[in-house]
Amino acid sequence: MLTTPAAARSRWLRDDDRTLAQHWGYNAFRVIARFFGVTLFGLRVAGRENYPDTGGALICANHQSYFDPVLVGLTCERRMNYLARESLFRVPCLKQAIQFLDAIPIDRDGSGLSGLKETLKRLKRGELVLIFPEGTRSRDGDMNSLKPGFCAVARRSKVPLVPVGFDGAYQAWPRSAKCPRLSRTAVVVGEPIQPDQVVAMDDKQLVAELEQRIRTCHSQARLLRE
Repeated sequence: MLTTPAAARSRWLRDDDRTLAQHWGYNAFRVIARFFGVTLFGLRVAGRENYPDTGGALICANHQSYFDPVLVGLTCERRMNYLARESLFRVPCLKQAIQFLDAIPIDRDGSGLSGLKETLKRLKRGELVLIFPEGTRSRDGDMNSLKPGFCAVARRSKVPLVPVGFDGAYQAWPRSAKCPRLSRTAVVVGEPIQPDQVVAMDDKQLVAELEQRIRTCHSQARLLRE
């Protein structure tokens, strides 16, 4: 059965409160980002089939630069939700961009839980949410240890955790640089940790398992971009 534009818009508005412009704008932005990712940064991707076709999932990636949300998002055919520091919503131009992309504001200076309710809401309505469990960008391109804050979201949402590792984003825009530069990049999507596996582990085991999977993806991405 074919879906008309009007029917598609009606379905979207039942599923979420985004406008038609936001849906189409996101898809257009992803196409443009892919073009520049491939032509300027030699982007390579492996393991894309590990993204779930339907249902909610917590996408867990390493963190190297400001490019990271876009870099991960352009590798997936589904819309991805992003978390952004609340302070970024006060930056001119950037504010409009992240609001248009429907980012979830997170209070990094407070409890860190201000976006928990909205994150769970989007996961439970079957959407993808991208997080960076390291908590901050790498200072040298290598991974930092994961923080356990994601465990509560993982247990309450009961969705798969999809590990993602990438490399080249640090070389393209290290945190010490004011402007980006060209560098080859690669993204590897790993096998998800399923909800029943999450239940079987305590928080320490879950952190260790997810970190090991992201590190493996990161190592594979380094090889892929060579």
